Amino acid sequence: MNATADRKTFLWLIASLVTLAWLTLWIWNRSPYGRYLDHKQLGEIVLFTGKDLLFLTLTLYLLGWTLMIVAMMLPTTLPLLEIFRRLTVQRPERSQLMALVITGYLGVWAGFGIAAYLTDWVLHEVVERSAWLEANTWAIGGGTLLLAGSFQFSRLKYRCLDKCRAPLSFVMEYWRGRRDHRNALLLGINHGVFCVGCCWALMLLMFAVGTGNVGWMLALGAVMAIEKNMPWGRKLSAPLGAALLAWGTLIVFNHAWPWGT
Repeated sequence: MNATADRKTFLWLIASLVTLAWLTLWIWNRSPYGRYLDHKQLGEIVLFTGKDLLFLTLTLYLLGWTLMIVAMMLPTTLPLLEIFRRLTVQRPERSQLMALVITGYLGVWAGFGIAAYLTDWVLHEVVERSAWLEANTWAIGGGTLLLAGSFQFSRLKYRCLDKCRAPLSFVMEYWRGRRDHRNALLLGINHGVFCVGCCWALMLLMFAVGTGNVGWMLALGAVMAIEKNMPWGRKLSAPLGAALLAWGTLIVFNHAWPWGT
């Protein structure tokens, strides 16, 4: 297979994988099992599900989360995958190496998804025990927006973003040594770590609107792709942070201000 045909096949496979993830989520969200993608019902599902079904509940959630990461985040890492494909195009095991890179990347995001799920479960438990939070759930949404907006101005955000915006340097830094399969997996894991470090706060917004909300997935996926890959993408971070802070402040002000007095 020549280089042009190999590139077309690679792009077709990635596009098919991403499209299948979007389509599956769209169908799932409209099925009777759509509640497993909904942030607002996750706590109730865990609370009222028996121990025998708890594993199934967690498995379905993790499957939905992984599909969301494939749909939203895999396209944002395409430049790195394309560079890696070029470096390994002459190797007979190139497909295995590419699969290991993607597996490592998705594995890190799956770990973040589990941590976010557990945090969400704890938050539901806190709300159940707080009359004030039950009556003022807006505080959670507003707080999430303020957290996400503040993180957009942090040093960690820009350190991780700069790593993600330099895929060639990243591959050269982590793709070395003789243990190719191990290094391919570690390349994906390390890229996933920096990607999570760059985007975790924005991904928390999915828990505020429902992890299966296709409209929000499209919007946030586009924003993160622009931040990571467009020449001017780094300049988007600060205005986006300011917009999120303004939105969160408006929510807090609207509910906390005693308009009726």
